[in-house]
Amino acid sequence: MEFLYAIILGIVEGLTEFLPISSTGHLILTSKLLGIPQDAFHKTFEVVIQLGSILAVIFIFSEKLFKKSLHLWIKLGIGFLPAGTLGFLFYPYIKALFAPITVSIMLILGGIVFIVLEMYYKEKEYHTTDVNAISYKQALFIGLFQALAMIPGTSRSGATIIGGLLLGCNRKVATEFSFLLALPTMIVASTYSLYENHEVLNLENILILGVGFIVAFFSALLAIKLFLNFVSYFNFIPFGIYRILLGIVFLFYLDII
Repeated sequence: MEFLYAIILGIVEGLTEFLPISSTGHLILTSKLLGIPQDAFHKTFEVVIQLGSILAVIFIFSEKLFKKSLHLWIKLGIGFLPAGTLGFLFYPYIKALFAPITVSIMLILGGIVFIVLEMYYKEKEYHTTDVNAISYKQALFIGLFQALAMIPGTSRSGATIIGGLLLGCNRKVATEFSFLLALPTMIVASTYSLYENHEVLNLENILILGVGFIVAFFSALLAIKLFLNFVSYFNFIPFGIYRILLGIVFLFYLDII
């Protein structure tokens, strides 16, 4: 992989990881457009640069994570269990789903879900209005929604935000918990990917990973701050429309429609 491609993919990863539009889907589709071979290193690269995005979450939410945060960490652990268990049991089958056609279809379906949900969703006084107030039960069920995101194109953040909204969180809390739940999920996924494909990590590839990591970090910082500000004033319908349009465009690109 060239360093220019590492920069492009790092930007795509950082900007899309925490938006409900599927970072994995965007990486797969971007790689397809750039003609990057889907070899072992490339697949490892796509997973490991997520750590740059994770570092951005830790940087922004450091106070929530490290000050009186034991209960929050336990809830994140509970939320991680469904995806972690299913990933461990069905990893080979999940890898087989990573294809542009799957991404396109799930982008469209997820977009429709967002639009329908927002048509009926209303902010209510009894909704959970602080991320620390999320219950253990809510954390577990949001984790079940996260497990759906193992299908590429679904969007991990999209699935968990939808889960949070359905389980009584307001938009800001659902979004914040989605960001934080990414910590154990992506750290484990990246560590496992590095372990499984350590033989492809020569000096040049490590440098390429470093470039993607740094670019993803700064891109994610920007995306997180803008997204949190966005959900304070607007709903998720624009993201639903974007997902549908992008999915249709790539179905045309793949000569499926």
